[in-house]
Amino acid sequence: MTVAVARPEERPEHRARGGRSGPRGRSGHTRRRTPYILIAPAAALMSVFLLYPIGSVVYYSLQRYNVTQPWDDAFVGLDNFRALLTDDPLFWSSLGFSAKWVGVEVGLQLLFGLGLALLVNETFVARGFARALVFSPWAVSGVLTTGIWVLLYNPTTGIFRYLADIGIGHQGTAVLAEPSAVFPAVVVTELWRGVPFFAILLLADLQSISGELYDAASVDGAGRWQRFRYITLPHLRDVIVLATLLRAVWEFNNVDLLYTLTGGGPAQQTMTLPLYVAQKAVDAHDFGYGSALTVVAFVILLFFSILYLRVSKFGRGPE
Repeated sequence: MTVAVARPEERPEHRARGGRSGPRGRSGHTRRRTPYILIAPAAALMSVFLLYPIGSVVYYSLQRYNVTQPWDDAFVGLDNFRALLTDDPLFWSSLGFSAKWVGVEVGLQLLFGLGLALLVNETFVARGFARALVFSPWAVSGVLTTGIWVLLYNPTTGIFRYLADIGIGHQGTAVLAEPSAVFPAVVVTELWRGVPFFAILLLADLQSISGELYDAASVDGAGRWQRFRYITLPHLRDVIVLATLLRAVWEFNNVDLLYTLTGGGPAQQTMTLPLYVAQKAVDAHDFGYGSALTVVAFVILLFFSILYLRVSKFGRGPE
């Protein structure tokens, strides 16, 4: 007697499980698409709000567009870029100062921020108050920060007046108007605001390091410097890379502080590239040339960010 046995692929339950036309197959396919359908509206809106401004800036960079001279508006192609690269010494000087500003600020903010993070990570009396005091400048807006420091640097009512009264310096010292003193003055102002950013991020990462690592290192005879070098720094590596990149981009785009303190002076010695863009586009109403400057700044930041992340090997962990 011969018994016919259906092959697995012919069984009804197999077709229901594996066939794409079955109920389970259709529901699985729908489940896979559901997350993309749900995020599609938000992704579309984000694309519009990101791509439209970039596209409009690129478009205007190819135009001669000045709202005070509408009769002279025209398509000029790459003439704006050619002019800023060959006939505009202020572009190169502002770009050079931007690089100097970013390098000094980010380096010093990282150094002081790391020191403060290590300090407030220790256990001592009134540690909570000390942390609040360290982090408080980060809660102050940029314009209010510059207002505070304008008063401090005021030659008749500020700190230098009182220093001169006790024999340090001279009466009437206006550091924001002296070419030799203006750069240290604006650097100190931005340090006061920027150091807490590094301190907050580094402290958060420090608190995630297991104390057992330090205990084991101490048992093995490692000193304070060795524990810092071989445990703390490798653990902080990724957050340092990310924080320095973010802060470098923010400092490059810094406009409010320098605009309020110096306006790019004296003699354009504190003129950054974004501040130059603001003067060209907002003050002079030359939106075509200002857009060309913006495109160049965008390309510089994009190239720097990609290069920095590749060189620093962000996210790959210690080798």
